[in-house]
Amino acid sequence: MAENTHLREYDEDTRSEVRETYRKNHTQQTLTLAREKAASFGKLDRARLTIWEALVELDRVIDESDPDTELSQLQHALQTAESLRLAGAPPWLQLVGLIHDAGKMLCIFGEEQWAVVGDTYPLGCAFSDTIVFHELFAENPDKNQAAYSTETGIYNPGCGLDAVTMAWGHDEYLYQVTRGRLPAEAAFVIRFHSFYPLHQENAYRWMLNAEDEALLPWLARFQKHDLYSKTNQPPDFDALATHYQKLAEDFLPDTLSW
Repeated sequence: MAENTHLREYDEDTRSEVRETYRKNHTQQTLTLAREKAASFGKLDRARLTIWEALVELDRVIDESDPDTELSQLQHALQTAESLRLAGAPPWLQLVGLIHDAGKMLCIFGEEQWAVVGDTYPLGCAFSDTIVFHELFAENPDKNQAAYSTETGIYNPGCGLDAVTMAWGHDEYLYQVTRGRLPAEAAFVIRFHSFYPLHQENAYRWMLNAEDEALLPWLARFQKHDLYSKTNQPPDFDALATHYQKLAEDFLPDTLSW
């Protein structure tokens, strides 16, 4: 798989809507908000859809935080899954490639993109300078909360990611929708694939416990296909749909609560 070295570039040439999405995210994502969103959407009372029906809905969603592509989220899903399949990834990881962004159904339910898309990071502790556009946290209400201003904040080293409140978005939402239905490795990748400060920048390692450390290599493996499969050439939906609909139904045959 050839790697495009000009991906995830956040600078003065980045599209204005990308920076604006992150500005809204970094000024409004607080520990309180994330917990409130998780409680509200965690009721899973918005819709009843199969995973494939949700993916088809996502053909209407274009991620405003992504500087690398303006394809729909259905197209990105197929690109990622096909990249994993061609690389010989196990079927469960191909499935994760297909559905990893399905939590962006939040946009279909009316959520603004700043509370859905983009990189994620822990709340309740200091914001790492490895986070994209970290300077935009200057006006975040949690920035000056004494309890949240230290490196570890409200957490203990080695607490494990299960104990951490992450910035609310599509990762945590899809994890809740599919909870208990997929292998632990799949659930971990779904829940933390947007946690770029950890799996790309090696930040927040002090949070991890032994279980997290064991699962972390799957994030690194997945991330390459999530990122480097992006091209401006849309995948051939008609050629791929039958195969990937069956893959989705093999792992998640039932209608899901969203």
